[in-house]
Amino acid sequence: MSAPLADFPVPTPVTDEDVLVAALAVRVHVPERWPQGPLCRSERVPYPCRLARWGHATLHAAGFGAGQLP
Repeated sequence: MSAPLADFPVPTPVTDEDVLVAALAVRVHVPERWPQGPLCRSERVPYPCRLARWGHATLHAAGFGAGQLP
């Protein structure tokens, strides 16, 4: 995968600020149904977009489970 399309790196260690930004990304970059399939509401690209993937991965690294938002 080329560098511009690669996922954002998950910070280690995850700080409180990282958790807040990741939670915002997960809340804003949500799937929306379209005839082409689910698209990110913010970016109109196939869901999950890069920010949604980064947000979920960062929250997972911080110890939050699926469906848990701080």
